Amino acid sequence: MASFTLFHLSITIIFLHVLVSATPSSSLSEQLSIPTHFLDFAKKSETFDWMVKIRRKIHEYPELLYEEYKTSELIRAELDKLGISYKHPVAETGVIGYIGTGNAPFVALRADMDALPMQEMVEWEHKSKVPGKMHACGHDAHVTMLLGAAKILKHHEKDIQGTIVLVFQPAEEGGAGAKRIIESGALENVSAIFGLHVMPYIRVGEVASRSGAMMAASGRFEATITGKGGHAAIPQHSVDPILAASNVIISLQHLVSRESDPLDSQVVTVAKFQGGDAFNVIPDSVTIGGTFRAFSKESFNHLKQRIEEVIVGQAAVQRCNATVDFLEEKKPFYPANINDGELHKHFQNVAGSLLGTDKVIEKGPVMAAEDFAFYQEVIPGYFFLLGMQNDSSEKLPLLHTPHFRVNEDALPYGAALHASLSATYLLKHQHDVSIVEGKYHDEL
Repeated sequence: MASFTLFHLSITIIFLHVLVSATPSSSLSEQLSIPTHFLDFAKKSETFDWMVKIRRKIHEYPELLYEEYKTSELIRAELDKLGISYKHPVAETGVIGYIGTGNAPFVALRADMDALPMQEMVEWEHKSKVPGKMHACGHDAHVTMLLGAAKILKHHEKDIQGTIVLVFQPAEEGGAGAKRIIESGALENVSAIFGLHVMPYIRVGEVASRSGAMMAASGRFEATITGKGGHAAIPQHSVDPILAASNVIISLQHLVSRESDPLDSQVVTVAKFQGGDAFNVIPDSVTIGGTFRAFSKESFNHLKQRIEEVIVGQAAVQRCNATVDFLEEKKPFYPANINDGELHKHFQNVAGSLLGTDKVIEKGPVMAAEDFAFYQEVIPGYFFLLGMQNDSSEKLPLLHTPHFRVNEDALPYGAALHASLSATYLLKHQHDVSIVEGKYHDEL
């Protein structure tokens, strides 16, 4: 009975704060008066040690996109222990869990599961035991924090005013797992979705995000430029594809510097150049590849069109032929991450109440990409960054490097934020649920 009273009081006060803080008359003292019950629960040694154990086990056995079988098995085992129902498989290896009434309103929390093809260079007891594979982007922590949120929410399930959907998603790293989750229909009735990502350069206990465009749309391209090989000493008898490729690369840089609005952020980067394996032989062909990024669909599609035109045209100037492949079947284009404005207000209020308003940082947009954007194309969504940097002067290695390592002190904050954002969202929206006949159902 005591846990029920504390939970109900905490969530009710948070909800009232969300309403009050939306009015001009709200004061700073009101904004800082919210209980931190969920965070206290997550910081308890029992909960924290449980999360650490899970995170390290996932880290030891990293799995690449759509191969997350052990990770999925671990997730389902933990959900079984917590008494949480779920669907599996969704999008091959994904798991979708449910906490609450089973009825509307529905809100979702997402964690990605896949690792990277990278050899870990950090020496510690629980490093990757799979050669050439590593959790170098913190997805092991993301899964752990969502399980932590599930533990918190399940403990108070009778008080949840709707249904919280737990999305354990495969293949974020280039495989568009979020797109597959959407296509499965598993989130048909969800009215909002939240996701997070650990970030080394933000301090533990702090979060960062913004309303509107947060991360860019992203695509890839690969081009083969074909000429005529021959001996390097008699280049007049050859058609040099290396020279043609060099001109192509220079010309591609003009797409941003001379064709785009300086206030409309765009990127074209060539990061792959392969051709020839001898010092004195001009090869028959060269392969180049790279990425292009923009925030607006119009700019993104324009870059795609111009990349092909420039590659084919510049190759022709050097008497070469060129073919361009945008690799959409293997690596679908990622749309831009656009955070919903109303969810941004909700996030600021809840995170400010839980952590302190000075710990909620306004983050500028970046040109990185995240497949959480697929959810945001069809559902109001919100994505934020969770700090991991401790108070020491030593900087944590960046994401996608073989030296990356998670600071486990961040785990309680992510779990508590997931739980708080979803529970307060349901309480806020329990009275304005509208079901359109023939389009929605009462249950997932």
